[in-house]
Amino acid sequence: MPHILLTNDDGHQAPALAILARALQPVGNVTVFAPDHNWSAAGHTKTMHKPLRVARGTLAGDIPLFITTGTPSDCVGLALLGLVREPPVDLVVSGINTGANLGHDVTYSGTVAAAMEAAVIGRPAIAASMEFDETGRRVGDLEHAAEFVARLAAQTLERGLPRYGLLNVNFPALPAEQIAGVRVTRLGIRHYHDVIVERADPRGRPYYWIGGEPPTGEPEEGTDVGALACGNISITPLNLDMTDRGQLARIAEWPLQ
Repeated sequence: MPHILLTNDDGHQAPALAILARALQPVGNVTVFAPDHNWSAAGHTKTMHKPLRVARGTLAGDIPLFITTGTPSDCVGLALLGLVREPPVDLVVSGINTGANLGHDVTYSGTVAAAMEAAVIGRPAIAASMEFDETGRRVGDLEHAAEFVARLAAQTLERGLPRYGLLNVNFPALPAEQIAGVRVTRLGIRHYHDVIVERADPRGRPYYWIGGEPPTGEPEEGTDVGALACGNISITPLNLDMTDRGQLARIAEWPLQ
């Protein structure tokens, strides 16, 4: 059977991790390599300045589990660079994240970063996330989402992805029976409403939180933001080649010599 490496950025105790691990078992042998705490918005962070610890155990009773002090990207790097040796990993799955990762979110997301690290090393990867409803609670069906990711994983293993390719999947905050369908999308536009909150420590020195309201987006047709706004599951193919080819000829004409 194929070997699937599963990770996340919500930490090894996140309920969605065990649910997804179980759903993936019919598709392949599953090994879980997850952080010891939440790394939301960690981005594509690689730990180079301090040692990493790794503990071993099991998830959901019998699924091999590695727990590290590192980031989601570190989880994938540690696994694929040697800590998960045999059999070789065929696919990396990251998620299911608490909160959607749409549009520009992919540059912040630890969930997507883990999939990107897999693509860097040469493995196909899937990142999966579920949005919140208006009250800030996740009301989507995790079991249904996990089953969908498992089907997508089977298709990815069978059909493959381009070099440096990955899939970013997002689920709406809806019960399974209310999901309208599945859309293959491009990245949409996110609007962030961040503010700096300044406070003082007991000695009167200022410190800062980055806070604000949750991001919103432009629900344009054909985008991941638009798909979720209409109650659809979104699948966005991504690639690590971020070259803006439309600018190549234009910038080549600038008088830079």
